[in-house]
Amino acid sequence: MSHSSDEDSEISDSEIDEYADKFYARLVAGEFKVKDGQSYSCPFCSGKKKKDFNINNLIQHASGVGAASNRQAKDKATHRALAKHLKNGLTKSSGQQSQTAVVEPQPLPNRDEKFVWPWMGVLVNVPTEWKDGRQIGRSGNHLKEQLSRFCPLKIIPLWNFRGHSGNAIVEFGKDWHGFRNALAFEDYFGKEGYGKRDWKEKQNQGSNLFGWVARAEDHTSPGLIGDHLRKNGDLKTINDLENEGARKTDKLVANLANQIEVKNRHLQELEVTYNERTTSLEKMMGQREQLLQKYNEEIRKMQQLAQRHSQKIIDENQKLRSELESKMSELNTRSKELDEIAAKSDYDRRIIDQEKQKNAIKSSHLKLATLEQERADENVLKLVREHKREKEAAVKKILKLEQQVDAKQKLELDIQQLKGKLEVMKHMPGDEDSALKNKIDELSEELQEKMDELDAMESLNQTLVIKERKSNTEMQDARKELENGLLDLLDGQSHIGIKRMGELDLEAFSKACRKMSSEEDAEITAAILCSKWQAEIKNPDWHPFRFVLVDGQEKEIIEDDAKLQELKEEHGEDIYRLVRDALCEINEYNPSGRFPVGELWNFKDKRKATLKETVQFVLRQWRANRRKR
Repeated sequence: MSHSSDEDSEISDSEIDEYADKFYARLVAGEFKVKDGQSYSCPFCSGKKKKDFNINNLIQHASGVGAASNRQAKDKATHRALAKHLKNGLTKSSGQQSQTAVVEPQPLPNRDEKFVWPWMGVLVNVPTEWKDGRQIGRSGNHLKEQLSRFCPLKIIPLWNFRGHSGNAIVEFGKDWHGFRNALAFEDYFGKEGYGKRDWKEKQNQGSNLFGWVARAEDHTSPGLIGDHLRKNGDLKTINDLENEGARKTDKLVANLANQIEVKNRHLQELEVTYNERTTSLEKMMGQREQLLQKYNEEIRKMQQLAQRHSQKIIDENQKLRSELESKMSELNTRSKELDEIAAKSDYDRRIIDQEKQKNAIKSSHLKLATLEQERADENVLKLVREHKREKEAAVKKILKLEQQVDAKQKLELDIQQLKGKLEVMKHMPGDEDSALKNKIDELSEELQEKMDELDAMESLNQTLVIKERKSNTEMQDARKELENGLLDLLDGQSHIGIKRMGELDLEAFSKACRKMSSEEDAEITAAILCSKWQAEIKNPDWHPFRFVLVDGQEKEIIEDDAKLQELKEEHGEDIYRLVRDALCEINEYNPSGRFPVGELWNFKDKRKATLKETVQFVLRQWRANRRKR
């Protein structure tokens, strides 16, 4: 047998599988001698004391060394290759009979014989050695790998005060496959001459394992094995387990049938409820469509009427204004002419006086026309007040709607109670013509009245909700139109105007910077700072806010942000406050888009302007412009 450089060099744990594959190929090629006549030997333990093995003992030896944690990586790799070779190659040719006996299903023993359940096997004569003042032996995992053909769930070594006792318990699955694996386990050791009877008869057992299936005798025996079996298992026959399984199956079938019956009843109740609610919903939807159409028609008529009325007032005002302007122009021209005539001649003074009297009469008429114009303006104001009253009425309707919701909930509760009483009365025994029947009829009538009242209330609620939403939409449209129209009336001294929420004021920045530097430097610094921090405010990734509870409600406030603190320390409190206020505005008005939006604003009181004061401001501006013309 030749040696390569691979056999003389050490390997790491990560190279074990690769090294094992190389030696497995060499074993298959016949480079190592494993079988000598009827005995077997380990070709990788040649430097140690030689031992003759049978096929099963050699497999146990190779598997044990390959799984040992205290062996070198090269030894584990070579022995793993030997175990694989024996299981896949030699066992097929020389050990076919014993291997077949392991995997073949075993016939069931006497059905009245008592076994330990869950199925367990007993392993004795596990090799141990004295080390560090106690007995040590193979671990449960090594034994499980060695007996892997029988599919054990777990192998538990038994320990006493000296250490490993040399005994172990093999646990199999609780089902019938586990029982057949346990019988195959016992049959294997019995055929090899290492069963329970062999263990009792042999005087010198050697180093081989002995195993059998745990029965009543093992369960009642004294010592570690009996203690473990009594603690973790019971004695049962095959008939007991079959009867127990049949009882569990019958109980499960009965429970499932019960559940199916309950679910069928529940399904029928759900179908009835679904049909009732579907019918009610279809009826409500039809009524809702009719009310909605009627309401929309009334709204369209009101809008057309208001539009025609407003247009008529505007046209009349425009016509009167044109006539007044024309008359005033004529009077001015005539007065100038009269003054020129008076300067030229005293002869015509009397005529001029008469003309002046006539002009005075005409002027009084024009004043009367002006009063009529003011009355028309008052009518416009009355129309605005009427709109305000309509909005207040809408708010009152919303409050009334909330009261109706409370009444609706109370009505639904009364309906449910009446239904319960009616069901109870229906199931009470009694004659058809007795007082019980009359009581049932009264409850049915009362229930029907409550249901009719609930339907009417739901219809009214739907109508009020739709009207309230329409009012809110009209209010928002009015504010938007005021914002658009207000731009044409604004001047530099107006206290009502449009404020860009979230936009920094360059003039305010310049004023704050003048306190710290010269006029020229302040302008440049203010422009740079304003541009920089406007970009920061538009950045959606910068969100220095957190939620706090204020009077029981959540409110967003600015936390101690590093950027803002640095700005405050470097440029002062005024600029810090300007950036903070703009950041709060953008978070309130447009937190998703992060760009400035317009808002009606009262610059005098530094607050959001109401719709009423905005309309009053527009009217005052319009009158002032009319007088100037």
